[in-house]
Amino acid sequence: MSSAFVKEGEYDQLKDVAPNMASLLIYLKREYGGNVRELQTRTSDKYAKEVHEMSDGLGYMINDDQQWQVVLD
Repeated sequence: MSSAFVKEGEYDQLKDVAPNMASLLIYLKREYGGNVRELQTRTSDKYAKEVHEMSDGLGYMINDDQQWQVVLD
């Protein structure tokens, strides 16, 4: 099967995004059509990690494997 019609980055997953805010914002803007911004940063008591609350309604943190993940607490 040819992948000639698959756009570059179409199959990117959150875990594959570089562990920095600039890369997260680029990824989220691409996923949500450019309307995502950071609302606040907090420290999760559960994970003892910095969580970035975004305007898409989710929180994101960098886990121990240096990958972005969604935080549900």
